[in-house]
Amino acid sequence: MSQIAFISSPDVTVVLHNLLDQYERRKDPHARVIRCDLEALDLPGYHSQFDPEPRQVANEQFQGLEEQGMVALTWLPGQTGHLLQAVALNPNRANDAFALLNRDPLAARRARLRDLLLGDRFRLDGWRLQAVQHTLGQLEAERSPAPFSLTDEEHNRDLLAALVALADVTEETPMRAFSVRVFNDSKRFEALRGAVVRLARRGQPDWRDLRPDEMLQELGLTAHPGHLYLYGPWRLVDGRGIVHALGDFEPSVGIPTRLAAKVRQVAVDARRVVCVENLTPFYELIRHEPEGLAALYLGGNPSPACRHLLRCLAETAPEGVPLLVWADLDYGGLSIVAQLRRLVSRRFAPYQMDIETLEAHALWARPLTPADERRLARLARHPYLTDVRPLIQHMLARGLKLEQEAIALTTRL
Repeated sequence: MSQIAFISSPDVTVVLHNLLDQYERRKDPHARVIRCDLEALDLPGYHSQFDPEPRQVANEQFQGLEEQGMVALTWLPGQTGHLLQAVALNPNRANDAFALLNRDPLAARRARLRDLLLGDRFRLDGWRLQAVQHTLGQLEAERSPAPFSLTDEEHNRDLLAALVALADVTEETPMRAFSVRVFNDSKRFEALRGAVVRLARRGQPDWRDLRPDEMLQELGLTAHPGHLYLYGPWRLVDGRGIVHALGDFEPSVGIPTRLAAKVRQVAVDARRVVCVENLTPFYELIRHEPEGLAALYLGGNPSPACRHLLRCLAETAPEGVPLLVWADLDYGGLSIVAQLRRLVSRRFAPYQMDIETLEAHALWARPLTPADERRLARLARHPYLTDVRPLIQHMLARGLKLEQEAIALTTRL
């Protein structure tokens, strides 16, 4: 077979890519004709009413390909040699079409990605290994390997490098610093973070309902060094034995999450401890109910550093000191209660999260969405929320959810 001696025109390139796309989607490319109707494609050059040259060049090239047995042509009635109706690919010559377009066959791209993943699989464990194993299974089944790519090998190499490097993140690390260490480029990880989140969610089912920033936080990555906001007579002893007494700070104090992650002892001289999901209710609680109170701002699902601090507290706090959680009366807020009980201590109890509170503020409640209803129904079966199951069932029956900010606190004199 003589070598093809031309560079395909833009119109011929579009048609051949369409044919090869069909070829690669077919389990058996010989089962039926692989055909492309030119009227169905956007070919402004071929269909131009003003410039005949693109059509003439395309026709000459298609006829040359037909002579070599790569394609079969169908001309419009009465327009032979002038206007094509369709082009069909000879599947036995598909490799020549790939070569003409300088396009890698899908099988070759799958094989390269498979080899890349297998080469570094031994360096992974836990959710990262599970995520890569899932991708290998997708490749074996000839399904999409997303968020890995079959067209961008640099993306694949960098994404795998990020997964490997995450094993060395043992404390809170700004993402830009992580990116510099891994790629010598402070911005490179930004383009990969969505893919990392998707793989983490796939490999760690317990994280499936976390926001992307919360999931990255679980991996030790943050946008900037963070702080935990505390109110009341907290007393922390850090890893060096230094005592941090926080009771004199008004109205609150922010401690670095790195300090929270390394405390050895936590004590609170208070009658109750309330962990608050959102910042505005945190300050409203301090303003209206300060007596005997110690409070902590969660900022959503508690971070690993926050959980460590609370775990130290739960180990030493007297049984008579209630450990409370105040969060939105919705799926996210109730999930926070479950998470604190599962990962920190069963001592945590809901605060301002009951049927009476919902009904007292029903005027400001919002309707549940279908997604809310599905999630709450699933949450009602959670083993750490058996005591709030009546609340969940009531919320489903009423079709309502309530944000913390809607709850009116009364100053205690």
